[in-house]
Amino acid sequence: MKLSVIVSLFAGVFLALSLSQPTAMAASVRTDAKADAVITDMADAYKRGDRKRLSALLPQAKGHPLEPWAAYWELKARLDEASSQEVRSYLSRYAGTYQEDRLRNDWLLLLGSRRDWSTLADEHPHYRMRDDRELRCYILTVELLEKGVQANSGMADEVRRNWMAMREADDGCTLAADRLYFNKQFTALDIWRKARLMMEHNRPRTARNAVQIVAPDASAAVQDIYANPVKYLARHIAAPQKVRQELVVLALVKVASTDADAAAKLMKNKWQPYLTTEERHWIWGVIGRQSAMHLDEDALEHFARVSHDKDLNDDMLGWKTRAALRAGNSPKWAVVESSIQAMSAEARRDPTWVYWYARALLARKRVTPQLQQEATAALEGIAGVRGFYEQLALEELGRKVTAPARPAPPTVEEMEAARNNPSLQRALYAIAMGLRSEGVREWNYATNLVNAQGQSGLMSDRELLAAAQLACDHQVWDRCINTSDKTRQVMDFEQRFPMPFKDSVLARTRDINLDPAYVYGLIRQESRFVMDARSGVGASGLMQVMPATAKWTARKIGLSNFTPNQITDRDTNIAIGTGYLKLVLDSFEGSMPLAAAAYNAGPSRSRRWRAPNDGTGPVLEGAIWAENVPFNETRDYVKKVLSNTTNYAALITGQPQSLKARLGQVGPRNASAPSENLDLP
Repeated sequence: MKLSVIVSLFAGVFLALSLSQPTAMAASVRTDAKADAVITDMADAYKRGDRKRLSALLPQAKGHPLEPWAAYWELKARLDEASSQEVRSYLSRYAGTYQEDRLRNDWLLLLGSRRDWSTLADEHPHYRMRDDRELRCYILTVELLEKGVQANSGMADEVRRNWMAMREADDGCTLAADRLYFNKQFTALDIWRKARLMMEHNRPRTARNAVQIVAPDASAAVQDIYANPVKYLARHIAAPQKVRQELVVLALVKVASTDADAAAKLMKNKWQPYLTTEERHWIWGVIGRQSAMHLDEDALEHFARVSHDKDLNDDMLGWKTRAALRAGNSPKWAVVESSIQAMSAEARRDPTWVYWYARALLARKRVTPQLQQEATAALEGIAGVRGFYEQLALEELGRKVTAPARPAPPTVEEMEAARNNPSLQRALYAIAMGLRSEGVREWNYATNLVNAQGQSGLMSDRELLAAAQLACDHQVWDRCINTSDKTRQVMDFEQRFPMPFKDSVLARTRDINLDPAYVYGLIRQESRFVMDARSGVGASGLMQVMPATAKWTARKIGLSNFTPNQITDRDTNIAIGTGYLKLVLDSFEGSMPLAAAAYNAGPSRSRRWRAPNDGTGPVLEGAIWAENVPFNETRDYVKKVLSNTTNYAALITGQPQSLKARLGQVGPRNASAPSENLDLP
């Protein structure tokens, strides 16, 4: 649908309807190009940080459907200078909107950084999103400082989870951790473990902030360790013994994060005797994790030096489990079982580990009726069509993937409620104007926090289906999919797995002998059918094709007169994307998981992950191979593409489907196979 058509449509909608807050939209709505240009200009000025331009344009935005955004940009740009009265005036004028809650979030963070605990405590109860970790830490700090509350184990655990999960330097959770350490409710080890994690993940500033809490005089050493850990280890360290040991641990962690073998040698040849059991275990856990991520055969040997798995974090234990799954020609199921048992309760609930734990129980030499019952119950608890491991669990129980019966479509009244939702209206209008990021954020807010009556609370399944249908009707496919995905008790497969441009896709896949379900599964993951989607690395269009890849593929498939500006043209993008996917699939002997990994991370990486040891290696279940993909993004991508594909196949054929059949087995290249296409970009 053309932008002008959508804008005209919403002009009528906005003229006919008023928001729940009269001040949020004037009686007369301007939707002409000039009025929209003011909003676009303000969005650009906000990105540039041009306060003067924002203030100059704001009066012209009055009465526009996106006025709440315009006013938000103008005030947010100068929030550090605005008075409390100005902020409260904005919050009152746009009460109930996404923009009000967004500004409240921004203001509360500012209040926390200023240590204005009284105002923070007064305003926080009105905050609806409640999804900001740093802000939550500020609130816990208020309870600790202002109200004299001694942190119970639940409060301390919440701060620990939030703080450990944050990679960038933050003030709120660091402050809360500092107070808990001062109150002796965090141990020094809690703080040092945060520093270790941040050193491993290349966050020296965040590591230094942690060290500042427990050993202020040693915090300056963090940058030296990060810059050259080997040099740091080689020289005398003038620090108290315990601090010295922890600084050594930080240096060894940094070495291990880039060269696991070098760190192992340093441990064996010098440092191991000087460290505590916990410190040794942590470093060997980092070494094992890095080795497992490089698919090294000695990863389990490194992990074997850890005698207490509880000294490892969930990420390390996850990689120990993966290494055990791909060990030789048969998984080391006992290690899989024990590693998963050592994970936190939260991690064990992840369908990934539920599935592999059940498989490990069933792989025991003697499976008692009690073990069989435990494994079956675990699989039944996740089995379904919602995701990769849910589908595998279904098949493990002897059932295949089928499309569920479609629920009754939204009623006239349900659709009317969705159309009348002010946040959904604004979101669609913003997307139509090209302000996709703003539109998506407001849409997500509406479907997460505001029901059909405009009240706080998650939408019901029926309300979500109606909102999803509204997005589908306007061909905003990403919001259609994401909203339908949120339903809990009912499932509309045709919403969750739409097939836009069906004639073009089916004709193209038929011509080149490519599974249309695989193509749709990939497009759904790549772009959610957003034609003008563009990734951070420059990939474009429905199938997210890189410019150089598009040029190469156009030559290979005989697409004459191709120019880079055609990359977002629907049919051209489909032709090039499917052409490239077919070439990749053929090069990897028809292996869908290998081809999906290659499409996302490049053929050379997929080739290396397939057989990392000079073309030799075990033959693995496709699911085990996919779970061992080293890149988090690509691992998630492969699993979602294959899960999507299986569901699309169930829709297209109307027949039960097998994810396991699509995964197949992955191992070294068959010597009798045609030569691999090494020219693939």
